[in-house]
Amino acid sequence: MATSIPDHASILGEIREVRRVGLVRLRGRPLPVLESAAEAVTAAAARTPAAAVEALLRQAVALLDAGTLRTAAEYTLGLAQGTRDWPASSRRARAASVYGVSVERFRKDHEVMVLGQVAEHIVRLVSAKTQGAAGAGAPGPEEGGWGAGTHRSVQVRAGGRQVGLTLHVHPVDLLRDVDVVVSPANVHLALPEPYKSSVAASLRRAAAVRGVTGDVLDDPVHDELRKWAARNGTSGRAVLPGTVAATGAGALAGQGVRRIYHAAIAVPRAGTNDYDVLPADVTRAVSRALALLAEESQRGTPPLRSVCFPLLGAGRGGLPYHVSLAAVWAAVEAELARGAPWDVHFVVRAPEAAALVERIPAGMRPDRARRATG
Repeated sequence: MATSIPDHASILGEIREVRRVGLVRLRGRPLPVLESAAEAVTAAAARTPAAAVEALLRQAVALLDAGTLRTAAEYTLGLAQGTRDWPASSRRARAASVYGVSVERFRKDHEVMVLGQVAEHIVRLVSAKTQGAAGAGAPGPEEGGWGAGTHRSVQVRAGGRQVGLTLHVHPVDLLRDVDVVVSPANVHLALPEPYKSSVAASLRRAAAVRGVTGDVLDDPVHDELRKWAARNGTSGRAVLPGTVAATGAGALAGQGVRRIYHAAIAVPRAGTNDYDVLPADVTRAVSRALALLAEESQRGTPPLRSVCFPLLGAGRGGLPYHVSLAAVWAAVEAELARGAPWDVHFVVRAPEAAALVERIPAGMRPDRARRATG
């Protein structure tokens, strides 16, 4: 049956209804335009209409630019891990915090833009399907996208023993019940502004203490880093690449995150907004982070045990995913091989990065994993 291309306004109106009622209350709610689009795009006749609409929204959101736009859309629509049953007001407040604006300003400005972009991608998806070019560039479940799950177990061998890693494929600020998160930092230990889209900015934003209106009352990670610099005599000057500074996790403690280790790996390039990152500095920083974990592990109750790594240096630092993973894994593997008891996690956003981590088993090194994915 031929499918007509929906108009943007009709799609946007129903997306706003989804935002208002939430994903858990979609069953039985009439959304004829989105349901028709979902039938055309997802090719999932066996799904319930509500499940098909959710799949369509996830596919459209996956096409948004990674960073603040995609993250805000995930929170707004309840697509982010653990938010599908949140009330609309809570989802809007968290999405507003992504942009560092008040809830009211987000409602009037940013939310209109975010939902409009989702609607635009749905129109494009239906149009592409109608024209026989469906899904060009859109990640599906069989391609390592949203359908592959956000938490995966990866079994590896290190030092002759089997060790389990946990792979998270979602924004870093959605981590829960991981004792320590390692965050990339520049050698001046200067945090990016909270509205930026980097790992460090996301952690700073999530750790901030906010009032009922979403306004920031306290910026504990920023303040603790300044105190660390003063205490260690590095205020106003750069530390050596590979240095690791430990702080508390601020409001992230409510999600079970207890410490943030700031790994100084990025060296600012004079006269530019760019950074240089050396893989050797990444490996050195990971080794130092694991040593610091050993030092601090028995100070807490219960002891610190789990640690999570992003692909350090693969953002503004410019390292390819496979180079970053090889540098991180070199230190992690050495630690696990000597029998260290740590529960190791990786957190990534891109499906291609997740695929590299999943190919570490079977003795495959990250550089060979890259060739296997090409």
